[in-house]
Amino acid sequence: MRSQTVQDSLKPKPEQPSKFKFKVPKGAPQIAALILVLLINSLVSDGFFSIHIQDGRLFGSVIDILNRCAPVALLTLGMTLVIATGGIDLSVGAVMAISGATMASLAAQEYSIPVVILASLAAGLACGLWNGFLVAVFKIQPIVATLILMVAGRGIAQLITEGQIITFNNDALAWLGSGSFLYFPTPVVITLLCTLFIWMLTKKTALGLFIESVGINIRAAKNAGVNTPVIVISTYMLSGLMAAIAGIIVAADIRGADANNAGLWLEMDAILAVVIGGTALMGGRFHLFLALVGALIIQGVNTGILLSGYQPQWNLIVKALVVLVVLVLQSSTVLNSLKRGKS
Repeated sequence: MRSQTVQDSLKPKPEQPSKFKFKVPKGAPQIAALILVLLINSLVSDGFFSIHIQDGRLFGSVIDILNRCAPVALLTLGMTLVIATGGIDLSVGAVMAISGATMASLAAQEYSIPVVILASLAAGLACGLWNGFLVAVFKIQPIVATLILMVAGRGIAQLITEGQIITFNNDALAWLGSGSFLYFPTPVVITLLCTLFIWMLTKKTALGLFIESVGINIRAAKNAGVNTPVIVISTYMLSGLMAAIAGIIVAADIRGADANNAGLWLEMDAILAVVIGGTALMGGRFHLFLALVGALIIQGVNTGILLSGYQPQWNLIVKALVVLVVLVLQSSTVLNSLKRGKS
């Protein structure tokens, strides 16, 4: 009996977990980065955080960031779903141009507002259906499939506008891009409503789970009974819809359509916002809220560069560096080395 007690005492005791182990909350790095960007902006611009009411709406640098961020935030919502399936959508900027050109062309011909808006949204949905069909049915790589529309989309938009900058004079449509609702800019309100719609669609239905399952392992999802082609096509159609809404906002803001410049390079901003938000480019779990925080960070950086007096061309360089850092941190080499370090 005594020898057994001695043997038990000689056995190595299992390590007790540390009571003071600290775990970084999800989203803390993104929130901290956004706060840091805003604080830096406040250092280069006096009264950066000041907000006042004028002509029935809020004005200020922070409100301007929210307002200018709306198109990118809308693209980010759709891009998050596409990337979560393991795909990517390079055509969202061109879809913005097509939707804006459709809106401006019909508005200039004095079609009714419902017809103008529905036609513009239908154009975005059709583009998303085209991308989804190429990816899900013909099994074309997403980056190649969407690159086709990225290139051709500008030409389609120019055909709609006949190579000209079309303008229109419709106060009701212009309100969508430059008006206000409950003191907030209309684009901000529209973005919040779209965010609520996408959140309810992915969190209150099985769609979000299906999207993640397709991104994690599409073959296993198919074997489990998930209609993977429908899920993939649905995500690209939602991306096209969000891009169409962004195109409507941009066209309404300038009361016209510029097929050459509308949405130019915004697909890069959307992709960057998604990866900053923590969604892996390999697909799987996605984070809508953190992706929107990423969009705010990007717009905050853009605003900070302009407030600092630097040329706007620096925006592209800074974004490229951020993309490089994020992709390196998400690379398999870095992730495997971190896992070996923990073990």
